[in-house]
Order: sequence, then C-alpha cells, then structure tokens
Amino acid sequence: MTQPQNNRIVIAREPGGPDVLDVVERPVPAPGEGEVLIANMACGVNRPDQIERLGFYPAPPGAPEGLGLEVAGHIAALGAGVDGWAVGDPVCALVAGGGYSDHAIAPAGSLLPAPAGIDLVDAAGLPETVFTVWANVFETGALSRGETLLVHGGTSGIGTTAIQMAKAHGARVIATAGSPEKVALCETLGADIAINYREADFSAVVREAGGADVVLDMVGGTYVQKNIDCANAGARIVSIAFLQGSRVELDLMRVMLKRITLTGSTLRARPLAEKARLAAAVREQVWPWVASGQLRPVIDSRFALDDVRSAHERLDSGAHAGKILLVC
Repeated sequence: MTQPQNNRIVIAREPGGPDVLDVVERPVPAPGEGEVLIANMACGVNRPDQIERLGFYPAPPGAPEGLGLEVAGHIAALGAGVDGWAVGDPVCALVAGGGYSDHAIAPAGSLLPAPAGIDLVDAAGLPETVFTVWANVFETGALSRGETLLVHGGTSGIGTTAIQMAKAHGARVIATAGSPEKVALCETLGADIAINYREADFSAVVREAGGADVVLDMVGGTYVQKNIDCANAGARIVSIAFLQGSRVELDLMRVMLKRITLTGSTLRARPLAEKARLAAAVREQVWPWVASGQLRPVIDSRFALDDVRSAHERLDSGAHAGKILLVC
C-alpha cells in the first residue's frame, strides 16, 4: 500500500486561545526502532492539550511535533524490533505528542488492541483517560472493593471513566458535577451519589455519606482542604490537575491525625517502560470491563481535524460531558 506523502498535524503557533491552532502539513513520519506508525481514524481532545496550547505544558524532549496525546486507527508501518503487531491491526495508543494528525508515531509499548464492541473512532477517547485512572485511582490510590471513591469533574473524560472503572471494580462512587444534567449523567454511569457543587458543599455531603477513602482531584485550590476534611482515616488523595490553582494553604494537623496520603502525578513525561507496564496492566485488568460492557467511552462531540479550533472552543467552554474527538 502506497503511503501518502503529506501528514496534517495541529500546532499552536504561539500561546493563546483556540485561534492560535493551525493545521499544517508535514511529511509522513517513519517509525523508528520500537515504534509504529498509525493511520489515525480519530484522536482525543484533552485538558493537557488545552494547557499546552496556553503555553504551560511543554512537550517532553523527543516528543513528536504537534498537539494530541491519544489516537485510534490502523497500524500503517512497523519500526525495527516491533513484535506482536502487524500492519493493518486496529489499535488505540497513548502518544507523547502529535496525536492530532492523519498519521502518528507511537511507541509499541503504548499500543493497545482496539477493544471489542467499541467503534474505532470512539476508541480514541479511551487511552489517555484509562491510563490516567488506572495509574492514579487503582495503583497510586490503591482503591479496594467496598471502598468509596470521590471523583471531581464527574462528567469530564477522566471523571466518566473513573466512575465506570470504580464501579466495575466493586467500589462505591461519589462524584461532583456542575449542573443537574451533569449530575444525572454521573448517576446514569453508576455513581452512588452525585453532588451539584454549585448547590451544595460537597465536603459536608461526603462526610454525611461516610467519607471518602480515595479522592481523585482535578480542581486543586480550595478543594484540597475540603478533600482532607471529608476523607476517612488512611485515605489517599491524588491530584492530577489544578483548575483552581496549585498553591494552597493546608491544615496538616488533619493530615497527620487521619494518616492521609497526599500525592499526585503526571502521565506524559513518564518513561516508555513505565507506560508499557501501564498498557499491559490496562490490557489485562481494564479491557475485560470494556468487553463486558461495564466501561464505555462517553463521547460528547466529534469534530473534523480541520475544525480543531471549534473542538477547543467546546473544551474551553466547560459545557462538554465526556470526550471530545477529532475525526481524521
């Protein structure tokens, strides 16, 4: 099969709003050792892309040019030393950059077979969220069956995934959201309690409901102390984003008395070997939940790759529920 010569990618020509995003053409990249080239059908739009567009989340050294952290499509070419995959295989993958494109380079270790029962376009909404939730809720947070997970941003891509994965695992879930419609979506996805944070003090509601054992926090700011206040003894609070800011004032006495673990992580800059380990864990532990129907990507909207600015306007609005996709 003859490969096209040009590859559309999306760059931010300078820090700013969606209007700084440009679709430009580059040569189709060739996979290096241990890499594959994916002919994309779709790619996911995520908060880290927004932060990178604003100029606050630079790509790690060696990352492909352009925005985008997750893709789905078919393998178009194999680099040297890649075993277990063949040209034409349907896959989805976590990438370090360049995902908003017709063709993307992915480390073979970050590949996952396209999950059964999911449209390949929709599968582009899985890798970044599933990797993130597995790493932070299940590994760092060590969520056990019967424990309670508190997840903020319950209708975000991360939130909708966390609710479903925690319920599939046998945990109790409390989620926060910002409108009656979003609260209803959290409940539909399986949340045992969904709180409209605009109408109620989530910390008080969680305390009255028995407290949280694991907290997945994307808000930061004032939420950090509130998380501590409603956490149970021995709780694990994991921060993955800071929509209200990363600098906070805390009462550490409560952390000591409750023996709370405060931690956090990022995914993009992790070593390839660590991402490969996570991919193997996701394939073994999470893909069966997809196959059984317990986990589905919640898709808010789809935009053409050339309409990437509209996709980021939707992301910036905060009105979306679930994942935003770019279709190639």
